[in-house]
Amino acid sequence: MFKIKALKRCSALATIAMAAALSGCSKAVVLNPAGDIAAQQGQMVITATLLMLIIIVPVIFLTLFFAWKYRQSNTEAEYEPDWHHSTSLELVIWTVPLLIIIALGALTWIGTHKLDPYRPLDRIDAQRALPADVKPMEVQVVAMDWKWLFFYPEQGIATVNELAAPVDRPILFKLTSTSTMNAFYVPDLAGMIYAMPGMQTELNAVINRPGVFKGMSSHYSGAGFSGMTFKFHGLSNEDFAQWVNKAKTEGKALDRATYQNLVKPSERDPVQRFASVEAGLYDKVLNRCVEDGKMCMHHMMAIDARGGQTYVKAMGLSMPQDVCTVQNANQVIAALETRNANRAVIQQ
Repeated sequence: MFKIKALKRCSALATIAMAAALSGCSKAVVLNPAGDIAAQQGQMVITATLLMLIIIVPVIFLTLFFAWKYRQSNTEAEYEPDWHHSTSLELVIWTVPLLIIIALGALTWIGTHKLDPYRPLDRIDAQRALPADVKPMEVQVVAMDWKWLFFYPEQGIATVNELAAPVDRPILFKLTSTSTMNAFYVPDLAGMIYAMPGMQTELNAVINRPGVFKGMSSHYSGAGFSGMTFKFHGLSNEDFAQWVNKAKTEGKALDRATYQNLVKPSERDPVQRFASVEAGLYDKVLNRCVEDGKMCMHHMMAIDARGGQTYVKAMGLSMPQDVCTVQNANQVIAALETRNANRAVIQQ
């Protein structure tokens, strides 16, 4: 008997210690983030929870109250076996939940449009509107197996598994993937956004205080998924300029050959920096035509939109099987661009 009680006490102490450890280690990032978009999303969670507690708390309280009042030992409790209806009670039971549902629906509709990841920012934070002359910093994101590649077109650099941005400057993320669907997520910055091969998604966000924040893949993508993490650095303008200069000084060039070696599956890659990036490389990744002689998807779709093989034959090109061959890709692209140029001249 003594051993059983001792085990129960140890189990209780272990549970309390574990709960304390978890609460101490967790910063509740979703409810206390460093970026305005994530802060607005966290506030929506809090507001929705409080609205639902308007019903949940009274129901829990009344359940306990009725169980106590109508307990078997309470001989003074009133018993009305013929009671079956109360208009005022029905009115409360149906009206209050209906009002809460309406409020939740309005909150969700407004928040969904206001926090649309494709929508440009209109403020830096709750106290500061976005100045009209501020241009978002563009970051092009490529999800690989199993690492992240970031292009900075304005700065002319690229990095692997490291992301940085100036504090209080809007960021426009453009995201794609090399092989499988993935999800880009920095909890302090904004909600997660998916990245898919051959497609581009967008995310607008801002970081409002300096620091080093965790970034991750939040969608399972294979064996190296657990190590597909990176650090996001919120920096002052001066520190960000130094970070860019460091990449330009220490990094190497990122061209198609380097990219084709980089895109090979690997796990837990260290941070890499590239001092320069071959022109148009991100667009080739997006359109899946980094390899020499491979037709880009946007050219392929343009040909299909004009009639596919019929259009190609009308342009005087011989393509017996498929318009997407290495041998004739350059011819088709040149013919397509010539036709577009001629149309532009005629329209002018």
